[in-house]
Amino acid sequence: MIKHECGLFAIDDHEEAARLAYFGLYAQQHRGQESAGIVTFDKDGAHEHKGMGLVPDVFSEAVLQKLAGRTALGHVRYSTSGRSSGRNAQPFLVRYQGRDIALAHNGNLVNAAELRRDLEKEGAIFSTENDSEVFMHLLVRALRHNDLPGALREACARVRGAYCLLVFMDGVLAAVRDPYGFHPLALGRLNGSQVIVSETCALDLLEAGFERSVRPGEIVIVEKGRTRSEFLLGPLPQESRQCIFELVYFARPDSYVFDEQVYLCRKQMGWNLAEETVTDVDFVMPFPDSGVYPALGFAQKSGLPYEHAMIRNHYVGRTFIQPTQSMRNFGVRVKINPVREMIRGKRICIVDDSIVRGTTMMTRVKKLRDLGAREVHVRISCPPVKYPCHYGIDFSSRGELIAAQHTLPEITRMLDVDSLCYLSVEGLLRAVGNGGGYCLACLTGDYPVPCGEQRETGKACGGKGCGAAFVREGVAEKS
Repeated sequence: MIKHECGLFAIDDHEEAARLAYFGLYAQQHRGQESAGIVTFDKDGAHEHKGMGLVPDVFSEAVLQKLAGRTALGHVRYSTSGRSSGRNAQPFLVRYQGRDIALAHNGNLVNAAELRRDLEKEGAIFSTENDSEVFMHLLVRALRHNDLPGALREACARVRGAYCLLVFMDGVLAAVRDPYGFHPLALGRLNGSQVIVSETCALDLLEAGFERSVRPGEIVIVEKGRTRSEFLLGPLPQESRQCIFELVYFARPDSYVFDEQVYLCRKQMGWNLAEETVTDVDFVMPFPDSGVYPALGFAQKSGLPYEHAMIRNHYVGRTFIQPTQSMRNFGVRVKINPVREMIRGKRICIVDDSIVRGTTMMTRVKKLRDLGAREVHVRISCPPVKYPCHYGIDFSSRGELIAAQHTLPEITRMLDVDSLCYLSVEGLLRAVGNGGGYCLACLTGDYPVPCGEQRETGKACGGKGCGAAFVREGVAEKS
């Protein structure tokens, strides 16, 4: 499964800053399940707590009470390369010339390896393996002759790729979104306090009002209760390149991302898919939970019954005890269990959001075949993923992608399905409002920010040979 990108949270000037950060991260747990961290600030400086695991596992009531202060930064993380360890957890906190500086990052700097080499030649010492520390080194150097907004401009001028940043120093909170706006960042307001989140579902949980999205290339500065807006150096791209997979898969369906309601976009993807392909089956079903919303749209447009023939156990988390090798399939069975009478002898259409490597879909189809399904058809509410992503998704090599290596008839045979259809690129763009403002690199090979060997040619690279193979503060693979 695709895990997720990192999730960010910040709140300024609230007496319950740490507790609200906890709930804000809890709402965004889907964006990162490896580690969680909160840094708060009061007159005595910074207070931090970070750890491996889910938000409720990392933070107890006693821990939250020790996180004093009216400003808080929070982060949930899923690393996609580099070591999975507590030292890579964020927010990243340093002390520079008597000042505490905290930074939280979602995204992937495609030139992080190059920058790290240059910084090490200048004497920089690194304590982690993530590209967020690279940015912190650039920021600290820029602070020698800049205020925080100026330092952010200077640091961002040296990096390439996808980044949403939260930084706090000397009573100033700043949020930055890269010029292409790859990943979401939103502003909200809670009883006069400024709130900044990756997804608006966190605002909903706190009953905070949604104000607007942070614009691509924008720096939002919150200081002494006032919020102002500035922009990064240089001309901004004429068009944003927001990650289409946020709407296809990553974001929670109840979030408002890129000024789009995620639920409605996914449902429209299924609707458009039904317009492009006809299926004669007994019913449409998703495999929970990612396929639920496109499956609803597909069933409604096609006039076919919609059923849940597989039931998910929602109480299975990452801490579930792993079975022995002799029970290697037990972990799959404990998560999803079939309604057997719904499957035996039936013609079934599975609707899912994407196929990346194909191994998960193969397992699902085999299960339906073993349970006596007469026919199994698959419909995917996203075009084939054929190219590696360098902006936050860990399919970094074309060799990992089933659609890059095989034709549609070959994939159909490999999955052992009676038919397979993908949504077209045109159908996908019709399902979202800002059809020209999305990054489709993983679908088309058109990379808005070249990296590694792409830098000179601008062509789609083959994957791990490019500079993007360093560290991805983003999501893990989908099988």
